[in-house]
Amino acid sequence: MNQINQTDQKTILVAVTDIFFYTKVRDALMAKGYKIERARLQEDIAEKASTAAPSAFILNMNDERLDAFQALETLKADAGMKTLPILAFANHEEVDTFNRAKALGVTKIVSRNEFSSRLKDLVEEVMFNV
Repeated sequence: MNQINQTDQKTILVAVTDIFFYTKVRDALMAKGYKIERARLQEDIAEKASTAAPSAFILNMNDERLDAFQALETLKADAGMKTLPILAFANHEEVDTFNRAKALGVTKIVSRNEFSSRLKDLVEEVMFNV
């Protein structure tokens, strides 16, 4: 019996501007069969979210080049993106960031360390409610 992989044709939009960290995320997810679309600029987020039809969105809440909260507000304002699973990460001591991200509709927010160590599992948790 030929089983189709759950990740076939799944695109993940990644808003992480740090090239080294992005490369780690990209390599880990591509190894699992995901297609990666990268948002490098604030305006890329809404544009790529509408054109790439992502299955999930990964967001660095501490990215200095992107306004993560604005990105969340933009996505949640788009009717087609309201249900998009969002995996976010932030510095673990930033309780306000965690609370605000949850209030804006982030599916799951974790510390940067947990994100790094459990990336593949976390993506599948938010996408497939494993």
